[in-house]
Formats: sequence, C-alpha cells, structure tokens
Amino acid sequence: MIQQKAVFLDRDGVLIEDVSLLTRRDQVRVCKKTSEALKVLNRSGYKPFVVSNQTVVARGLATEEDVEELNSFIQKLLLEKSGCKIEHFYYCPHHPEATLPQYRIKCKCRKPRPGMLLQAAREYNLDLSASFMVGDRISDIVAGHKAGCTTILVKTGMHQANPIVSDGMDLSVEPDYVCTDLYEASMIILEDRNSPPNT
Repeated sequence: MIQQKAVFLDRDGVLIEDVSLLTRRDQVRVCKKTSEALKVLNRSGYKPFVVSNQTVVARGLATEEDVEELNSFIQKLLLEKSGCKIEHFYYCPHHPEATLPQYRIKCKCRKPRPGMLLQAAREYNLDLSASFMVGDRISDIVAGHKAGCTTILVKTGMHQANPIVSDGMDLSVEPDYVCTDLYEASMIILEDRNSPPNT
C-alpha cells in the first residue's frame, strides 16, 4: 500500500487563536487565512491532522470529553468555512507536573516528543519523511524533527514564548521554514508538492 503524505498542525496558535487555556466554544477564534490555507492544503493532496498538547485536562480545567467536544466543534467550524476536513484530531492530556495525579506522567505523546505523529503514521499509513509539521512553538518543531518531518514555524501564536516544559527539548533544533501564518506555510507545502523529484 502506498504511503500518504500529511501536514500535522498544532491547534492553538495555528488553526485558531491561542487564548492560553481554551475550554469553551465561545473562546474559539479561527486565525486569519486559515480557511484559504486549508483549501490550498486540500489541493496539495496532503492529509491534514491536528496534534496538540491539552494541559487543560492535566490541570483539571476540562475533561477529555470536553476537549473532544471542542475539537468536534472546531472541525465543524473549519468545514463550514473552508469545505475541508481535518482527518483526525490527536491530543495529549498529560503533563509531568499535572494537577490531577492520573495525568502526571512523562508520556510519549506530549510534544516535544513525537508520539502523536508516530501514532498517526501507524493508523493512517503515512510517510513521515514526506510530511510537514506546522506549529507556533519550538516544542512543535522538535516533535516534527524527531518524527522526520519537514518543519514550519508560524508567527500567529506563541512562537516567541519559552518552552512550557523543557524536558526532552533539544533547543538546538531549528525550523526548516519560518512563516507569517498558516496560509504562507501552505504555499510552501504546495510548492513542495509541485516540485520535481530529485534526480
């Protein structure tokens, strides 16, 4: 079976505005040009996935069911605005300093670790070496790098913020590209799609 290419997207700060601790529908604001970007990605043939750390669960501010309901709401909103569907929303509810003991673990899924990307690759038969990771934090970039993806840092979120948790973070890793927003990133991905193979 032929492996498919993917674009992994952080949620808060890339698709929607980062409001720090998102727990309610009325806090959701889609970033400018997100709809146009998703249309470009749809044309490119890359399958879009969301991979996000959700510390609101670890802090006891929301349940996993709350996060999944919010993701479904965001999915519907993006579909209405762009006509494009996110293949799957992956999220990590853990944190090494979690308020709730059951989530206080050093997991493999929390970025900067690449667990969510590796899981998606297994479940959807993805070629990670031909895929992209787009995020607004260095943790996104490190996770993408560890998974073997091309990485793009966008400036629509917390791109200048210090890492929330430095555990497992290789700060020497730099993004392959830096873009203003997801739309600019999508044009780079589209250009890669249209580039002739190396000879």
